[in-house]
Amino acid sequence: MNTKRSEELFARAKTLLPGGVNSPVRAFKSVGGTPRFIARAKGAYIWDEDGNRYIDYVGSWGPMILGHADADVVQGVQETAANGLSFGAPTALEVELAALVVEMVPSIEVVRFVNSGTEAVMSALRLARGYTKRPYILKFEGGYHGHADGLLVKAGSGAATFGTPDSAGVPEDYARLTLSAPFNDEEAVERIFAEYGERIAAVIVEPVPGNTGVLDLMTTGFLPFLREITKRYGALLIFDEVMSGFRVAPGGAQERFGVMPDLTCLGKIIGGGMPVGAYGGPREIMRLVAPEGPVYQAGTLSGNPVAMRAGLETLKKLRDPEVYRVLERRTEALCEGLREAAWEAGVPVCVQAIGAMFTVFFTDKETVRTHEDVKNCDLARFARFFHALLARGVYFPPSQFEAAFTSLAHGDAEIQATIAAAREAFREIAS
Repeated sequence: MNTKRSEELFARAKTLLPGGVNSPVRAFKSVGGTPRFIARAKGAYIWDEDGNRYIDYVGSWGPMILGHADADVVQGVQETAANGLSFGAPTALEVELAALVVEMVPSIEVVRFVNSGTEAVMSALRLARGYTKRPYILKFEGGYHGHADGLLVKAGSGAATFGTPDSAGVPEDYARLTLSAPFNDEEAVERIFAEYGERIAAVIVEPVPGNTGVLDLMTTGFLPFLREITKRYGALLIFDEVMSGFRVAPGGAQERFGVMPDLTCLGKIIGGGMPVGAYGGPREIMRLVAPEGPVYQAGTLSGNPVAMRAGLETLKKLRDPEVYRVLERRTEALCEGLREAAWEAGVPVCVQAIGAMFTVFFTDKETVRTHEDVKNCDLARFARFFHALLARGVYFPPSQFEAAFTSLAHGDAEIQATIAAAREAFREIAS
């Protein structure tokens, strides 16, 4: 496979950008090699600058649930952009998208649009503290909720990829306000609440973990437990549905599992591929957000009309429940094929999926439930598998700590081609 142009671009990028990238996991540091510089995308496929084509399971890290360059989304963006890119003033589009979000997400009565998932989480935590008048936040080991200072404590995703779960530049006095517990560990959460319960403003959790890979929730009652203990102590429950929102069900993980949070953070799919985020919840809590209340949050580009139109065109298509039945069938077929291919090659893996999110863990465990389980996977073998797939035209997330994503554009042909490539890749890495 010719990668000359990507190699040239990466060499130049490293002189201009930190590590040659604008987001750490893109650098391929945990798997080695040269990252592919992408030139274009359509449907289930991406093409790099050297003209190589790949079946894509990154999907811009989740937003491209309809597939790349969906015709209606692209047309909507072009029409809106022709009228201006940004006004710094209210638009009808943000009202329309807000109405659709409120209709689809069970716990949201009022929503505020922002520019990224990080901004959504940061704002939701400030709101939780303002509402409860408490200082502490509880998160879970491996959970990644963006790069705000107080959340880079035992973080996942890019931080775990590089083996540095805490970040330099985060003041110790600020970090101490973030408590951390192992995911799926009810006893640890009970102990923390017994000590800090009256001072905990909120528990924040990815209801479908994606930044440690897709952890097992199907055999646990962890989410209902979190709902019960936060109510018991008067803390808020925040679902970070930046990944799972509109991906595992029309109303996200809260609809799928029937557990209602107090606040929900959204991103990725809500913008159809454009930079966007949102947070929302009951009117009683959201009325505290400025200008209605004393919790300040603002953004020049919040509610950007181009992003709002992309989100509208995307969510309109996701109101159809059949979309999710199709996605789930295809994801299940892919995961079963990957399991069989690994078994045939004698490579121990655990393939876990929820909705249209999945992860291939290189472990002999029957189920992967915690961040510690992921850290104990065979990371070197994952790296070899990643490159073996890449050479066969399949683009997986370049980290064992990341979820992969299917889309409506991944049809039977793409699923079978991926399984065939994986069969060869597993054989290659078997020894």
